[in-house]
Amino acid sequence: MAATKAGPAATDAEQGLVNQWRDILAVHARTQCELDRELHEHGLGASDFEVLDVLAAGGAEDGSDAFRVQEIACQVHLSQSALSRLIGRLEKDGLVERGMCSEDRRGVRVCLTDKGHRVHAEARPVQRAVLARMLAG
Repeated sequence: MAATKAGPAATDAEQGLVNQWRDILAVHARTQCELDRELHEHGLGASDFEVLDVLAAGGAEDGSDAFRVQEIACQVHLSQSALSRLIGRLEKDGLVERGMCSEDRRGVRVCLTDKGHRVHAEARPVQRAVLARMLAG
């Protein structure tokens, strides 16, 4: 095994893991682009839809329809600041409503509006079809 300036050469097992990781990243990037393209006709991006999908699925920790922003962040894998901006856009578009947490005045709760439910219901089959097409086999 020859050493390089970057360090020792990767073993076959390590290189296999690196290649597998890069394949995962490539599938993710292609799928994300396709979702963004297909969901655009509904005025959504892939991340927008993910937030709507989490909210539509329900199951907030307290059993309500309103999720704390932290609960959403754990499921959509966005930073707190990126998620806050996204929720702000969804609220401006009338898809979600924000309110204060009654149990924690520092917390914010988010729930779907009637329009948000409609847009989610229209976009859901599109998102599911893209996932089926892009992730099959």
